[in-house]
Amino acid sequence: MSLIHKLKRVIALLLVTALIGGQALPLQAAMIGTDTLLQQHQSQLDREQLVGLLERDEVRQQLVALGVDVADASERVAQLTDSEVQQLNGRLAELPAGGDVLGLVVLVFLVFVITDVIGATDIFPFIHPVK
Repeated sequence: MSLIHKLKRVIALLLVTALIGGQALPLQAAMIGTDTLLQQHQSQLDREQLVGLLERDEVRQQLVALGVDVADASERVAQLTDSEVQQLNGRLAELPAGGDVLGLVVLVFLVFVITDVIGATDIFPFIHPVK
């Protein structure tokens, strides 16, 4: 057998294997509802709003005063679930307009403490998670 003939045979076997293997995997497709798309978009907007608040100088200063590293806070906001982000934004909507930055910082601090207690994060070394 010549080298070209062997090469053609190997390529043919690879193609047959690829065709058979590709058909063995079931595919599923479904329509995505408008409500699902809107919910995903809203959760993205809520998360961006929280990140924007953490970029404010007053909030950063208060977090540093409470002993929270701003980078850790931003990372934790990125790791929040959609429901946690929604709860935080709900609380922010209850705050007086243009005012209580301290309330926001305390709220974020409490969320970090709670997530440390349940063991989801390890930001504060003095908090030991519940086992």
